[in-house]
Amino acid sequence: MLSAAALVAAYFLLPLDSLGPHRPAVSWSVFLVSVGVVAVLLLRQITAVTLERRDTRPGLVIPLLMCLSVLVFAAAYYGLAKQPGEFAGLRTRLDALYFTLVTLATIGFGDITPQGQGARFVTMLQILFNFVFLTAAATSLTRHVRGRVGERHGRRGGPGDQPR
Repeated sequence: MLSAAALVAAYFLLPLDSLGPHRPAVSWSVFLVSVGVVAVLLLRQITAVTLERRDTRPGLVIPLLMCLSVLVFAAAYYGLAKQPGEFAGLRTRLDALYFTLVTLATIGFGDITPQGQGARFVTMLQILFNFVFLTAAATSLTRHVRGRVGERHGRRGGPGDQPR
């Protein structure tokens, strides 16, 4: 919990204003590398849970990576919003975080809308990332937690422990 709070604090304190339309190559590179690194780290955790490896801590790492992925997309939206015509209604870091969470939750209130091609691309990428990586990570985390609970109660692989 403290690590997630530190990530959120870093999001609000990092000099994100140095990224954006005045440095597009650097901004896109940082974003794409960040998304790629989070995806690879999530895949490693998912694989560890699937293979039932005991040398990892998915119960701690997966939630942090999920939080980090949200903040990476929020930072990208914040940077994109600095370019006129990309977003309607997104002006602050809180707006960017709000839009990321609304998109993640598939609520879509419509008060912030991606209008430019870059904003729409990142939004579509986030939706795909959510479907593929965050869904798989949440499923793996649930599997891990259910397995740990079953171990503590002396059950392993009984009919009540099977996913439905």
